[in-house]
Amino acid sequence: MDYLAHNIAVNLSRCRKSHGWSLDVTSEQTGVSKSMLAQIERGAANPSIGTLGKIASGLRISFDQLISPPPMDTILVDVEQTSPIKSEPGSYRVWNCFPYEDNQIIEIYRIDLAPGGVYHSGSHGERTREYISVTAGEVSVSIEEKEYRIRENCCFRFESDCPHDYCGCSDETSSLLVFFVSY
Repeated sequence: MDYLAHNIAVNLSRCRKSHGWSLDVTSEQTGVSKSMLAQIERGAANPSIGTLGKIASGLRISFDQLISPPPMDTILVDVEQTSPIKSEPGSYRVWNCFPYEDNQIIEIYRIDLAPGGVYHSGSHGERTREYISVTAGEVSVSIEEKEYRIRENCCFRFESDCPHDYCGCSDETSSLLVFFVSY
């Protein structure tokens, strides 16, 4: 089963069941035969755009909701078991925990900063907001010649449309989670 057929199969089944509908009821609501719906859910059919349009309309969802990657119920990321995407020995390590590709709305990173370690970040573009949560130590964030200090268990938000720097301010490694949100 190809990628698109898989998305459609999973999304059709999930949406149908969230309505509490049987294949018979879904067939009545969409105008698509029960056997065709069953084949689509199994990934055994290659429905036309017209058929997909009927299904989306009958389920009262957007066409995009039918063909997009299905939401994943649970994902566990053990950062310690993955490789950093960027690192500078003795200064910083960066992991991409949840990339934009997963959901197109938010991206989540973890950054570890050694004492005095600095991580330079470029602009993330217009209409991008950055949220950080310091989980260990203390971090300073420098944005346009202004410095903000964020302690452990504190959070900070800023528009990330300009370059900015993170600096580890503790005697031990500082860790933070960074959330990029496009709006």
